[in-house]
Amino acid sequence: MSRTLPPLNALRAFEAAARHESFSRAAEELGVSHSAISRHVRGLEARLGVHLFRDASRGVALTAEGGHYLTRITPALDVISEATEGLTDAPAGRVVVNSEPLFAAKIVIPLLSKFQRDLPDIELRLVGSNELADLDRFEADLAIRYAKTGHLDEPSDLLSNAAIYPFAAPGYLKDDTLRPEDLTRVPLFRDRGSNIWVDWAAHAGFDVDVPDPPWRMRAALALEAAVHGAGVYLGAADGTHLDETAGRLVRVSQVGFRQGSFHLLASGQAGRRKAVRSVRAWLLEHTRALRTHEDQPNG
Repeated sequence: MSRTLPPLNALRAFEAAARHESFSRAAEELGVSHSAISRHVRGLEARLGVHLFRDASRGVALTAEGGHYLTRITPALDVISEATEGLTDAPAGRVVVNSEPLFAAKIVIPLLSKFQRDLPDIELRLVGSNELADLDRFEADLAIRYAKTGHLDEPSDLLSNAAIYPFAAPGYLKDDTLRPEDLTRVPLFRDRGSNIWVDWAAHAGFDVDVPDPPWRMRAALALEAAVHGAGVYLGAADGTHLDETAGRLVRVSQVGFRQGSFHLLASGQAGRRKAVRSVRAWLLEHTRALRTHEDQPNG
């Protein structure tokens, strides 16, 4: 039977603009101009005889008719996408991963060349940011997030629960050993928001009042400061692994403890794409050692 269907490009433009509440961001996602998105949307509105968007303080917002239309066409576009991907041999397309900067720099980036060999048809866009992407608005397909409690309130995959240890540049401390008196005489850096040095000292049995630094350097910078002999860094063994292996850092105590973990989240609709599922599986496979770390915390 004959179907009443608007042009597919118009539907894609509308759906992307609705998700982002922005014509500009929809244009960036689809690789077209802002004017092309506007033209497609206005043409769709003229065809349907309704207004799908209204102006908002930032970007655009859906009208009641637009919101209803979005809820109906999104599943249909998902079905078309899944059916199309099912006929292809290899996953392809762009996948955006939002990550905490230190995890991105020290864990994901070193694996990037292998990723390009393993999944050559996927364009991986890694965004290192302390600002968490809004997956519901499709600001990213996947997000790597830290959970201080060790779990998130939404479905996710555990990436790393590596233990926390103190590290310093070789020779920075006498015998490369951290002693109680060092906690009050050398700069102390950390990779967590709370002063985990207090928790570590308790695990180590050090009867010392650990000073709380007047300001906290971001984790990535704090780690580099320790590498260059500016202090002692207390952080998870996943982020220090490369520097420790290369001899730029040494573990100055075998006392460690676990606090928090990193998790991988996928946006609901993006997770239906073969490319996103492939990246998720690849990340889980190549971070496996971080979840079964051979170093067991002591103390």
